[in-house]
Amino acid sequence: MTTFVDPSTFPSLFDSSADSTAESLPSAPAETPAPEAGFEALGLPNRLVRALAREGITTPFEIQAATVPDALAGRDVLGRGQTGSGKTLAFGLPVLARVAAGGRAEPHRPKALILVPTRELAMQVADALMPLGKPLGVFIKTAVGGVPYDRQIDSLRRGVEIIVATPGRLGDLINRGVCSLDKVEITVLDEADQMADMGFLPEVTELLSKTPEGSQRLLFSATLDKDVDTLVKRFMTDPVTHSTAPPVATVSTMDHHMLLIPPQDKFPVTASIAARKGRTIIFARTQMGVDRLVEQLAAVGVRAGALHGGKTQRARTRTLAEFKEGRTNVLVATDVAARGIHVDGISLVLHVDPPKDPKDYLHRAGRTARAGESGAVATLVLPKQRRTTLGMLEKAGVSPAQTRVRAGDAALTELVGAQEPSGVPVVDEPEPPRRSEGGRGRRFGGGGDRGPRRFDGDRGPRRFDGDRPRRFDGPREDRPRRFDAPRDGAQPNGDHRANGDHRANGDHRANGDRRPSWRSRDERPRDDRPRDDRPSGGERPHRRPARTH
Repeated sequence: MTTFVDPSTFPSLFDSSADSTAESLPSAPAETPAPEAGFEALGLPNRLVRALAREGITTPFEIQAATVPDALAGRDVLGRGQTGSGKTLAFGLPVLARVAAGGRAEPHRPKALILVPTRELAMQVADALMPLGKPLGVFIKTAVGGVPYDRQIDSLRRGVEIIVATPGRLGDLINRGVCSLDKVEITVLDEADQMADMGFLPEVTELLSKTPEGSQRLLFSATLDKDVDTLVKRFMTDPVTHSTAPPVATVSTMDHHMLLIPPQDKFPVTASIAARKGRTIIFARTQMGVDRLVEQLAAVGVRAGALHGGKTQRARTRTLAEFKEGRTNVLVATDVAARGIHVDGISLVLHVDPPKDPKDYLHRAGRTARAGESGAVATLVLPKQRRTTLGMLEKAGVSPAQTRVRAGDAALTELVGAQEPSGVPVVDEPEPPRRSEGGRGRRFGGGGDRGPRRFDGDRGPRRFDGDRPRRFDGPREDRPRRFDAPRDGAQPNGDHRANGDHRANGDHRANGDRRPSWRSRDERPRDDRPRDDRPSGGERPHRRPARTH
């Protein structure tokens, strides 16, 4: 009914026609042994095997059983496995074993580097390896964009054995002189084909050139096509290759549907599919399209999270966590943001905007039918898009079932489980207060109860230098002059402060979240009287005199 072609049929390192690569690689991939024994049979240290058992991981996946022994032996490894096949531990276990066998890392000099294309994938890799590294005394940190530099620099200063990084942020840290790769013993490229698709190969090449010549390199990906050849030829020495077949579930239980719809029915059909039971990822082409669709879905009663590169890292992390934990069943994302997302239980992938590239389609589709689960992929196609979409799917090796549907058709329920949304607008709950290392209160929401703390209680003396009279007590004429008490150059009463208008005690607010009654220049609390009751006279009665010496 539905056919699916292994992405490896694209021109690849494993294609016998790739003459330029055949000289340096085996003529055929190494045969992958069946994982008949546990992890102890792969040669892993006992402490690491026990750490795996504590996490409930006792039997290796096929890609792990194939690659771990060669990686432990110090060989360069090329591994290809589909999403959900266990690639993270396939490279993570040898890295942990090698790093744990040595001493602590020097400040600013990690011992192992794992390069990934996206922030989300970096965090998922780190989350998977941290519970295993902790019993071994191995420190693992991420270096990704959207996160303050200070924390990452501080971690590097204290010494990090394994750094999981995106190419852009790692390059920035190196240029700042706070990270050096001259002590890296083993380097991993995860999702190498995606890094190539996203244009990261120049950055990756530069970073690899900074690692010691002859150090071990592991390259893992769902597909290994010709764009990666340059890296293999330049940086890998006599690599052994392992390729695992896609999980049977991906081939046999992933159903592909092309839903032919009239333009006016695009959103109603999208909303009914989004309202279905089960976990769904919806792909849109642009960041603006993602945000607009999330707002439209909320208006008809469907809660959805938005994930794209324009979101802050904090927002992206929160959205992904809510989706993983089931608090949100719908995730609307762009291609780049969703690459590398590994969430089990996604039963439907919906393309509201058909991808133009067959590889993008396969990457999107790979979010479902993972690790033996079933799944479906549906693409909404307008009449003018039908021919180009069919051509793209043919290149991807997919023959979808084509169905003409309208909003409310029973066929939508039969094919993808669509149902009518509630129609009750979604109201987001306020975010709970968050405490940071600096002791700040919540940064959003208009300030709340923070106002009195600036002038009441025991905080007043610290702000106004002990016994000095408070500035709004008594008549204006009786107040001390500005230069009567040392203030380290700070200006009183909310006038311009040094260093970008910093408040005392870390009381920063983001995006103009100001307290109007105190921040306005015309309403500063100089005294308790209305402004109109104050004495007039043009100039203020007290000014700092000009220096005479």
